[in-house]
Amino acid sequence: MRHILLTLFFISSISFAQDFAKHVNPFIGTGGHGHTFPGATVPYGMVQLSPDTRIDGSWDGCSGYHYSDNLIYGFSHTHLNGTGVSDYGDIMLMPTMGEPSFDNNVYSSPFSHTNEKASAGFYAVKLDKHNIDVRLSTSTRVGFHEYTFNTSGQANIILDLNHRDKLLEGEVRIIDTKTIEILRRSEAWATNQYVYARIEFNVPLKVNLKRGKNKPENLLTGEEVAISFSKQVKKDEKILIKVTLSPTSYEGAKLNSSEIKHWNFEKVKKDAEALWNKELSKIEVTSNDKDKLAIFYTALYHTMMQPNIAQDLDGKYRGRDNKIHTAEGFDYYTVFSLWDTFRAAHPLYTLIDKKRTSDYINTFLKQYEQGGRLPVWELASNETDCMIGYHSVSVIADAMVKGIKGFDYEKAYEASKASAMRDVLGLKAYKENGFISMDDDHESVSKTVEYAYDDWCIAQMAHLLNKNEDYNSFMKRSQSWKNLFDWETGFIRPKKNGGWEKPFDPREVNNNFTEGNAWQYTFFVPQDILGMIQAYGGNEKIE
Repeated sequence: MRHILLTLFFISSISFAQDFAKHVNPFIGTGGHGHTFPGATVPYGMVQLSPDTRIDGSWDGCSGYHYSDNLIYGFSHTHLNGTGVSDYGDIMLMPTMGEPSFDNNVYSSPFSHTNEKASAGFYAVKLDKHNIDVRLSTSTRVGFHEYTFNTSGQANIILDLNHRDKLLEGEVRIIDTKTIEILRRSEAWATNQYVYARIEFNVPLKVNLKRGKNKPENLLTGEEVAISFSKQVKKDEKILIKVTLSPTSYEGAKLNSSEIKHWNFEKVKKDAEALWNKELSKIEVTSNDKDKLAIFYTALYHTMMQPNIAQDLDGKYRGRDNKIHTAEGFDYYTVFSLWDTFRAAHPLYTLIDKKRTSDYINTFLKQYEQGGRLPVWELASNETDCMIGYHSVSVIADAMVKGIKGFDYEKAYEASKASAMRDVLGLKAYKENGFISMDDDHESVSKTVEYAYDDWCIAQMAHLLNKNEDYNSFMKRSQSWKNLFDWETGFIRPKKNGGWEKPFDPREVNNNFTEGNAWQYTFFVPQDILGMIQAYGGNEKIE
């Protein structure tokens, strides 16, 4: 076996002399079942500007891109990283030559990976159909495009709002020959997502094709909306485009556009790399193995692609009640994949990003105030209710016991307790009987043990806040895993009609578990490791 020496340093006094971003390979995870995208983004940015090679919503197309593909449909400004459900792909642009078309089989282009590059904050590709070179970079809220047309003729910029998910409401406002405004309201995993955008061209372009209701002349609306802009170009001529996003309004998009006040692509790229180096330098790893460095820093990079900032520069954001609010004293975020992230990503954030941890929790609390509960899997101001547990409380408890400040501990406890006292998703039976049976709800085993862990987290909050009665109550609930532990077989397993479900195979993946089986979920007792060892009969037996 080859032994690799990895040395990690958590840096409190950050130096940017080292180039950590050079180790990032955004193509890692874009093949297989990785569900990542290779496009340009900055840490926790609102914009994820990336090519779309999949538009069918397939499982391996969740991020919009798969490395096995050889056709690009366009470049859109929002993408999900590592999820198991498809969404985003908002505000898609595609450069073409010749006669424009809104048929994506026509405006799409083949490409080759040999003509594709990606690094932290940067993406480039050659579109083979019309010999167009594309370079992309971003700030937090602005996507920056550079298109080089390598042949002379009519250049087109296609904007197709009917891209990927279902368009509920589309609007294109033509402000002048260099500026347009867009509303895209869509439905997919997030059932009511709002994206406003402001598109600015560095040269005047004329409209040459429209789809949608066109009254008055400068406004396109409807559920089928697309528009094409054109210009006669000389060989090697460039067109630069800035696309600014806002979750709130056209005014918000205009304000956010001030993030990039120039047309210097290299400066945008350099600024994006600087932002990545600032974040990645929080952990310094030294090794002589470049592959190990690429694996480590790309993994760290992936943890910093989300959650995403979801407020305008003036603090305005779209709340869980679909109303516009202003964040005061914190930054508002979105994309909280909590079942996936409470185990490792959020504990990492508490070590290297205490300010954002506090911001995340303040976001949770605003969603509790505006939507009546803490987030489970929040996306674009929508609650998807995907996966199980109420793992916001794990994030909150972890921050509290580590002494992270900047949020209201009493309010956080109130919201956490409220989540645990609901009568949905098997909780009523869990509270009454100490476990969830197959008769009560699906995924009964996983829900029981994950609720028990979350209850232990709430107990730790109660202890910190001297709420002794609640502490004792939630500590008792945290022992509920024992009610599904079979002392004879040594497995946590499902119950039905008061007894064990038979036949039982601990290797079987079925509807009683969430993406797992009894072998895996039996060991999900992080709140009571010693109790689990005792249940097995001691150290030797559990080994």
